[in-house]
Order: sequence, then C-alpha cells, then structure tokens
Amino acid sequence: MSQGWGYGANNGPNKWHETFPIANGPRQSPIDIVTGEVQHDPKLKPLALRYDPSASLDIINNGHSVQVTFLDDEDKSTLKEGPITGTYRLKQFHFHWGASDDKGSEHTVNGKMYPAELHLVHWNTKYPNFGEAASKSDGLAVVGVFLEGTQTTFADFDPTLLLPKTLDYWTYDGSLTTPPLLESVTWIVCKQSISVSSAQMEKFRALLFSGEGEPECRMVDNYRPPQPLKDRKVRSSSK
Repeated sequence: MSQGWGYGANNGPNKWHETFPIANGPRQSPIDIVTGEVQHDPKLKPLALRYDPSASLDIINNGHSVQVTFLDDEDKSTLKEGPITGTYRLKQFHFHWGASDDKGSEHTVNGKMYPAELHLVHWNTKYPNFGEAASKSDGLAVVGVFLEGTQTTFADFDPTLLLPKTLDYWTYDGSLTTPPLLESVTWIVCKQSISVSSAQMEKFRALLFSGEGEPECRMVDNYRPPQPLKDRKVRSSSK
C-alpha cells in the first residue's frame, strides 16, 4: 500500500489539501468540461504526436496506478503543436479507473464520467529534465483520453494505438491530478474516446493497491473528482 496519499477514506483526495495546500489552488485538475461554456479557438493547431514504442522501458504498478515509463533522453516520442509551443517528450502514461463502468475517469463532460482515463505525460524540453519542467507553469503537457467499454480491445501498450482516430481536443491550464498537484500542466483532453473491452477493464480492477504481506486491497476508484474551474477558460480545437 502506498504511504502518505491514496484514494481511501483516510488519505483520499478530500484529505490531500492537508499535506499539499496547493490542492485548493487556482488551476487544479481535473475539471468538468461543460461543452456549452467552451470557447472555440481557431488559432489552436492540430496535435503533432510521434510515439516510438521501442522507447518504452517498463510497466509497473506504482501503488496508485499502472504506469508505462519511456526513455526520454532524446526526442523519440514527442508532442508538438496543439496549444503548446516547442517540443514536449513523453515521460510516461498511466490510467485511472473505477470499480464499475459508470465511474473512473477524472475529467467529466457535462457531468458524465467514463469507465477510465488515460494520461500521456510529456515535459517541455526547454527545461533540462522532467523534474525541473514539472515546477514551471508551462513545464508539462498531458494528453487525456477517455476509455469507453465496448467489445473492442487494445492489444498492447503501444501509445500510438491508444489514441482516438480523431484528435479534436479541449484544452485548459491545470495541474497534476495526483500529489504534489503541481500547477504546471497544459491539459489536452481528446473529445473522442477509445474502446476498451470489459475483459481489459477487469484486468485493471484485479490489480492491487496493497503490497506484499499487506491485506489485499483492490486497485479501483483511483481518480480525483473534478475541481472548481475558478477563473479559467476551456478552449476547443473544433466547433
């Protein structure tokens, strides 16, 4: 079991502000995307994504999620254009999911939750490394993709296969959704979801928060609820 913070009654999102006061900050994530209040921005560019599956290093249960880490010492897997400037390298991707298909995503759309959400975490290469970038207001860019249950399945963890066919997106200034909740993220939330099978979701739900020798605790409901939008605007790449 991960120590410090988690998703339980005693250490879950409603307690994080006690250790991380920024949890109540001005640009926290996730949010509920209210489509009627989103502003179309014709200046937003299409996303330029290039992912190299050979750069993946490992897949781990980090105690909070399942995470795939990528080699990021050169521009093998990158994100450019969209709402950002410069080159951002893929550091890792991970998932958030619920105990059942009616919940699990962190972002919501008009109050609707999806069964799961994928986050592809990139850092701005104008900074020397991920840690330095994460402390800057424009340091990180995270592509969020909703997972929705159908009979289709994805075969592996090639990130190029984890993207929807259409890359229209919403974007806003936000934060990491897990501690330390740094307000350094340009969020890019894909409008189109990808398909995941019930069998694949059950594999996620069979993972454990608990470590060896600890009471078994299934890894489910590892999501933070939507946070207040406050003075921010959500922009859309398409009408």
